[in-house]
Amino acid sequence: MFSIRTQSKTTFLMARLLFVAPSIMMCAGALEAQTVNWVATGSPSARSCMGMAYDGATQSTVLFGGVGPSSDQVYGDTWIWRGGWLQKAPATSPSPRTCAGMAYDAAAGNSVLFGGYSSSGTFLNDTWTWDGTTWTQQFPPISPSARSQPAMAYDATAQTVVLFGGCNISSGPCVLGDTWTWDGVAKAWTKLNPASSPSARRAPIAYDNASGNVLLFGGDNAVGVQYTDTWNWNGTTWTQQLPASSPSARTSAAMTYDASLGMIVLFGGYAGIWEDSLNDTWIWNGTTWTQIHPATTPPNRYAFGMDYDPVDRVVVMFGGYSSTVARGDTWLLALEP
Repeated sequence: MFSIRTQSKTTFLMARLLFVAPSIMMCAGALEAQTVNWVATGSPSARSCMGMAYDGATQSTVLFGGVGPSSDQVYGDTWIWRGGWLQKAPATSPSPRTCAGMAYDAAAGNSVLFGGYSSSGTFLNDTWTWDGTTWTQQFPPISPSARSQPAMAYDATAQTVVLFGGCNISSGPCVLGDTWTWDGVAKAWTKLNPASSPSARRAPIAYDNASGNVLLFGGDNAVGVQYTDTWNWNGTTWTQQLPASSPSARTSAAMTYDASLGMIVLFGGYAGIWEDSLNDTWIWNGTTWTQIHPATTPPNRYAFGMDYDPVDRVVVMFGGYSSTVARGDTWLLALEP
């Protein structure tokens, strides 16, 4: 048996400072050759549907954009989490947007952002990469069609970013069911034609390091139908899994692989209508889903950001929406020491 702890960022930071203080004192002499500076920190404003991914090159979570409590509050800011939030001021940046897809591309050593929905009400299909300092727009010869909420995850086996589905109400049926890969080294999108595939939808995906496959769960078709099916992507095709138990049908949940547990973690989303948001926690062990019950649980939410920080060995979750409340809180999920 393992024990899970869930804690707010304040408690985590205090513990972290106590841990590193002796090391700082031992190395005090080395600071004479360095510039010592205070840095003002804050946190992103309350928002939902942001792009968020752990960037392995900079060892930090990167957050971009999202939408605030009002639908006309669409953001174009960039933040990083490295034990605390710090706003960045890149020389170039994507335009403000909500519901973009985002993933870290380990082969290229940068984070990639695609599409989303602009503040002017336009669906986007531009591609941007983050190098830790600034954003650079890429201009591949072909791209997926414009959409919001594309599911994106890095497939470490194939060394490409996988994109599935999303929504665009301006081009016929809202939801899409196509599969694409992004080769960050060649800077090229490729449309794939798998033999089988999940139905068109908006759904979360995450790479399962244990199995070497990308996992998709649930989602919705944007017209009231929500799903509870689980699919694996093996680099060639999608295969439906038949677990003994599953989370309830939902949309706008988030998933990430937790290397400490060796399993995928799923949290929240909403069931039925958007007012009915959830705060349950599930883990996928490669065969089935199991609900776990941490002693402390974040408030219910959907359309939030979530990733795994391998340096601090915690799942980082930020923001989201809950009934009429846009959230700006940060939560960490980790094994008890």
